[in-house]
Amino acid sequence: MKKLFQLSLTLFVILLSACSKQPDQNKNENKETTKQELRIIKLASTGSDTDIWQYIAQLPETAQAGIKLNVTNITDYVVLNTSVASGEQDVNAFQSFNYLAAYNGANKEKVAAVATTYFEPMGIYANTVKKVEQFPQGATIAIPNDTANEARALSLLQSAGLIKLKSDFDLGKGTVNDIIDNPKKIKLRPIQMTTAIRVKKDVDAIVLGNTLALEGGLNVLKDSVFHEPVDQSTKIYVNLLGVAEAHKTDPIYTKLGELYHLPKVQKFISEKFAGTKVEVNQPVSEFNNLH
Repeated sequence: MKKLFQLSLTLFVILLSACSKQPDQNKNENKETTKQELRIIKLASTGSDTDIWQYIAQLPETAQAGIKLNVTNITDYVVLNTSVASGEQDVNAFQSFNYLAAYNGANKEKVAAVATTYFEPMGIYANTVKKVEQFPQGATIAIPNDTANEARALSLLQSAGLIKLKSDFDLGKGTVNDIIDNPKKIKLRPIQMTTAIRVKKDVDAIVLGNTLALEGGLNVLKDSVFHEPVDQSTKIYVNLLGVAEAHKTDPIYTKLGELYHLPKVQKFISEKFAGTKVEVNQPVSEFNNLH
């Protein structure tokens, strides 16, 4: 009887010990499952946008959304799209809707918008003048030489009163050939936008997007002599997240877009970039018929 009691006690202790370890084992298993369930997303960006996405990558909310974000900085705008279209990268964050439309119009493999992020004004930065009215006759202004940004720059110069464009000017594909009036005989010098800061001293002014302006130490709201307004006329220039067209319905990218609009992310952006990136959180369907 005594032996039977001792055997029962031993079994009870073993059982109790096993039960006491179960919670820790479950906890470890849950951690392992969570780790395994994180989906790696390769995001390509450039300049200040890279800083934003690197910040998002380390947030606990990103892991909670089931995402492990690997961010790569790429300075070539064309490669930013071709790498996504080919599958080398999963998503990019750098371009506006008009730039995306221009890329898709020239390439067989398409990139699709899956979320909006922000609008940042394009500006005119001058070396000596403080107002656009002060530009001298024959002033030289450098503008971007890629299709979408050239059209955007020309539209900005028209808004500033420096040139006049055809009434049917295409905001996505317009060129200098669409100028019908140039009263100050402004000389336009198309250049690679990424080199604009370096040539600023060699011309009277440059037209530059805000991401590159920030890299050059310029604040579009303070340092430009003229910049785009934030209204319906500039809706075509809202920035977005782009993926290969075949992946545009994948819900993981909807989650990624939602992470960008977290209050703590917007606080980070506002403080780091002095209000030059204006949040736009609207369905991409509202932008599908802009072109």
